[in-house]
Amino acid sequence: MVVGAGISGLSVALAAAPRPVWLVSRGRPGDASASALAQGGIAAALGEGDDPAQHALDTLVAGAGHNDAACVRWLASQAASAVAWLAGQGVAFDRDGSGYCLGREGGHGRHRIVHARGDATGAAIVAALAARVAGAPHVTWFDAYALQGIGLHAGRVAGVRLADAAGEITELQAGDVVLATGGIGALFAATTNPPGADGAGLALALDAGAAARDLEFIQFHPTALGVAAEGPLPLLTEALRGAGAVLRDGEGRALMAGRHPLGDLAPRDVVAREVWRERHARGSAWLDATALGDSLAAEFPTALAIGQTHGIDPCRKWLPVAPAAHFHMGGIAVDALGRSTLPGLHAVGEVACNGVHGANRLASNSLLEGVAFGRRLGAWLARHELAPVAAAGEWITLGNGASPCDLRMLRSTLAHSLGPVRNGHGLRRALAEIAATPGLAGAWQGRLATKLLQAALARRDCLGAHWREDAPAGNSIHQRIATPAYGEIP
Repeated sequence: MVVGAGISGLSVALAAAPRPVWLVSRGRPGDASASALAQGGIAAALGEGDDPAQHALDTLVAGAGHNDAACVRWLASQAASAVAWLAGQGVAFDRDGSGYCLGREGGHGRHRIVHARGDATGAAIVAALAARVAGAPHVTWFDAYALQGIGLHAGRVAGVRLADAAGEITELQAGDVVLATGGIGALFAATTNPPGADGAGLALALDAGAAARDLEFIQFHPTALGVAAEGPLPLLTEALRGAGAVLRDGEGRALMAGRHPLGDLAPRDVVAREVWRERHARGSAWLDATALGDSLAAEFPTALAIGQTHGIDPCRKWLPVAPAAHFHMGGIAVDALGRSTLPGLHAVGEVACNGVHGANRLASNSLLEGVAFGRRLGAWLARHELAPVAAAGEWITLGNGASPCDLRMLRSTLAHSLGPVRNGHGLRRALAEIAATPGLAGAWQGRLATKLLQAALARRDCLGAHWREDAPAGNSIHQRIATPAYGEIP
């Protein structure tokens, strides 16, 4: 049983052949996934002078040294084969006369980002994989179903409970359940994630007894379009800055000048904090892509369309930007194969945490992670099919959800307390507000938010995307990343 049809879930389903797979998703094909919205590409050391060791080092530096080094090395070593496998599945990556067109994004020391259809990489990959899954005889696809519960028998997973659009319940028996349900961005007022990225899979797994890891590490993308919008904020891909776009403050000065050696291409946590501070201090921050001119239409059609939809021509005017919840580095604690501490429950992609991203994900490693670890888990499951399992004797369910009004309050609360810059007072106040609001304290979203806030409160120092402005003196990310071990890890 695979729950989720983004890049991770689709990769698991394909790699698990010939073992029969039930694939469950809220929509089809991948239209409810963050993967399909991804404008960035896939990081792979394919260019001249590049190699997996340099990719691994950039991943570790971006993750503030909090990464699982073995997972990082393995991921970087699998990048080229992941790109080749995707191409074999029908993904038409952008090429020029010498091979793949390689872009550069924040935190990368080399041009190593492979794109498809310019800045529509995620949609191109999900469409190709979904077509393959739709034609795979070993996969039965249950679309328009939502996960409602996990069944247990004798301390291990025994099945899932699903609800269709009409609320009808279906129970399916399975000894191996893979959660590929995505992240938690929809719990925040400003996010780049789709509404389905609400943390339901994570909440259910934790309620069922699976261990969590690194819940406090939440990445904010620095360049969501800073406009009032219902639902996700449009994302302006980091590749724009890789191609020469410049972040500017309210007075037109280069925002990142003197702030970090990599300037506009500093790791996302660094840039997001600077954009956050500029907006709070002076009200606005901007992305100036005017120097890209006519290349916007050919290389960044999505970004061009986003600007034009909101009455802005990026070729001539600056785009307002704001940080938005983008990626959860934490999640269900899993090993390198995706196995959780609850027997029979596996997780892959953003809902999982195997330590590969550390305290801050390197740009364009998420799609790579979904493919590489998804294929690895699927292949392992194909070789380890269980004997039939007994029916569930206990059901762990999500329970009550928050009302729309309470959800708006929760999203605003988390945006203010659990954003790019945090402090103990704000975290404690948020916990008190949730506890004092019956509609949140009794809802699964409130329980999950409480766990996130408690994790952030427990970590008093600054590390990667977790930045405490009240951290004890000397506890800063800049000291932590400059460790002798970095020369030894790759």
